Amino acid sequence: MDIHTEDELEQLLATPSPELVADLAKGSGDLVVLGAGGKMGPTLCMLAARALREAGRSDRSVIAVSRWSDAAVRSRLDGAGVRTVAFDLLGDEPYDELPDASDVVFMVGAKFGSAGDPAPAWQTNAVVAGLAVRRYRKARIACFSTGNVYPLVPVAGGGARESDPVGPVGEYAMSTLGRERVMAYAAGRYGTPVTVIRLNYAVEPRYGVLADIATAVRDGRPISLENGHVNVVWQGYANEVALRALTIASPEVTVLNLTGPETLSVRELAETAGEALGVAPVFTGTESEVALLNDASRCHELFGAPTRSAAQLLAWQLDWIKAGGVLWDKPTKFQVRDGKF
Repeated sequence: MDIHTEDELEQLLATPSPELVADLAKGSGDLVVLGAGGKMGPTLCMLAARALREAGRSDRSVIAVSRWSDAAVRSRLDGAGVRTVAFDLLGDEPYDELPDASDVVFMVGAKFGSAGDPAPAWQTNAVVAGLAVRRYRKARIACFSTGNVYPLVPVAGGGARESDPVGPVGEYAMSTLGRERVMAYAAGRYGTPVTVIRLNYAVEPRYGVLADIATAVRDGRPISLENGHVNVVWQGYANEVALRALTIASPEVTVLNLTGPETLSVRELAETAGEALGVAPVFTGTESEVALLNDASRCHELFGAPTRSAAQLLAWQLDWIKAGGVLWDKPTKFQVRDGKF
């Protein structure tokens, strides 16, 4: 199918699979999404709300919690049947004022600026997680983390696995590992079921690695090849897995890598983009034998493989750019290898 408008895009991102509908039909109580105002949060909330409607679970609500700096996003969620709550998780309000829930998706995080001023990143990425688990210690929690907690791994090896040792580089990666450790401590103390989701690069046409590469080609900006291989995954799949991952949460903490099955060459992605856009890509550097890569085989075994291939995602991205579609100014900085964001 083609995607022509933001409304069509968000409808696609918010279309649940029968498996998600079945999983949410079995739950009880409300679903709270903390940090719902970011790049992925709004469509995750809309996806959950639609799945609950299709499951006939009018007794369960999706509650999106954020500061809501963008009033238009909040209005769109209200119109989609999501209850929005304004709350500053970095503020002084007691967490007891947050709404009750049986299921929680934790999406709070800070990345950029962490190299120059790491203290806010640690507060956001680690301390807030501890406060949230204490508030929701009786709920199931799916907590977003990042593949940055792993070291760079050989490209030929297929990516880091959940059983591999972590090796965070830089303040951002260390603080997100801190989030995981805080979650694990709280899970053990309170018996809270938790799934930690190590995500590598969700994409949709408005932002993401594919948008970064394609717009750099379009604009004639040099593309670094030092981090010459990447993983990406359709954001609709990533949101769905995050919700379904509540079913595998455990007090021992379930760790789950989340990305697509392909190891993608940055050079080849850029060359394909160049052919479509009629612009020769400009490269700097050469490919390294190691990169930030995840092996998400376990995720695909549990929840099925992504239904959108990397080739399909890139085709959508290029069509979107050629049509002048909206692009968010939210670069991934996937080229960064020293952890300084």
